[in-house]
Amino acid sequence: MRQDKALEILKTGANVFLTGEPGAGKTYTIDRFKEWLDKEHRDYAITASTGIAASHLNGSTIHSFCGLGIRRNLNKEELDGIKRNRWVVERIRQVKTLVIDEVSMLDAVSINDVHNVLQAVHNNKKPFGGVQIVFVGDFFQLPPVSKGDENRHFAFESHAWQAAAPVVCYLTEQHRQSDPEFLEILTAMRSGGITEVHRERLIACQRTEKPDTILYTHNADVDALNKSELAKLPGKVHTYMMQSGGNDILVQTLKRGCLSPEKLELKKGAVVMMTRNNFNEGYVNGSIGKVKDITKGGDPIIELLNGKTVRPEMAEWNFTERKEVKAFIRQLPLRLAWAITVHKSQGMSLDNASVDLSKTFEFGQGYVAVSRVRTLQGLHLAGINDMAFAMHPVVVEQDAIFRAASVEQGKLI
Repeated sequence: MRQDKALEILKTGANVFLTGEPGAGKTYTIDRFKEWLDKEHRDYAITASTGIAASHLNGSTIHSFCGLGIRRNLNKEELDGIKRNRWVVERIRQVKTLVIDEVSMLDAVSINDVHNVLQAVHNNKKPFGGVQIVFVGDFFQLPPVSKGDENRHFAFESHAWQAAAPVVCYLTEQHRQSDPEFLEILTAMRSGGITEVHRERLIACQRTEKPDTILYTHNADVDALNKSELAKLPGKVHTYMMQSGGNDILVQTLKRGCLSPEKLELKKGAVVMMTRNNFNEGYVNGSIGKVKDITKGGDPIIELLNGKTVRPEMAEWNFTERKEVKAFIRQLPLRLAWAITVHKSQGMSLDNASVDLSKTFEFGQGYVAVSRVRTLQGLHLAGINDMAFAMHPVVVEQDAIFRAASVEQGKLI
């Protein structure tokens, strides 16, 4: 389905599941939908399953929005407690459309909890209390986190999802990868049909030349490399501290989700990554460059890989309700980028990267990492293990159902 067709469906007020491969334009479509909602003066909320995703959207986590905190599988007493929270009730009652991004990382229990809270607050037995619900995401991305031996089911397995019966809009345009051979491999990974030929082609990407950025599966590897590489550079360390204001709890949520650190340390020559889109200035979230210079006033000047020089200004991430900023953080849209985690790379487009999958421990982790890169030529595979290309069999089966449903919906438009 094309983006404009998905947008038409979103405007009807129907419940929607907006999905598609990485680079298909899910975020772009939601941005256009937000513009339309603003013009129509329709109250809405943009939320996400994680703080990282929420910070990209200037939204909040779905748990914060619904007043869930760390509670799960709410009982009547807990629901009554949420209904007594004036702030939660006010923001929920105002909302006519609720967007939940990165829905793949929410399990069935969480989706049911959101559904129950909205029903209770609106005193309405319709799915999600009659609010238009828009799920956004790709279930081939990282799955819900399991703790201990808890067996978590996917969001689409919840009774709330089934009751909402969202229209499936499976975007099929591709705006990240244009390499036909690479697209064939990524498609094969999604369908569970990766062959030995595909594996050999990926393994052939184990190059010796140094990439701009390494993707690791674990935070410890990322922190160690960035710290050691910065220490190797000569010259003065320039420190930039994050500014913040507003509700303390919301501020902490924004900080946890922001890709720019609270304490950013830079030196001339440091490899950095842009953490926000700024199309006017010519960079996007994931653009790689080096600190070319730092002015006397402390402003970093970044030379991107494409040769363009940019001077990023302080960026703001905020949580807004009814156009009122409830909390904000401000920091330069930069982070050290000799290495980043696969988890934090979600949503990024990288010209080239080294991907170390030798410690892959989760379904879809390898796919997320590999699909961040624009071309096969830009992929440097530093290591793999048996889990590197594994996809969850339930997701492979369900994805075929989603695709078929989207095709049928397209015939009705």
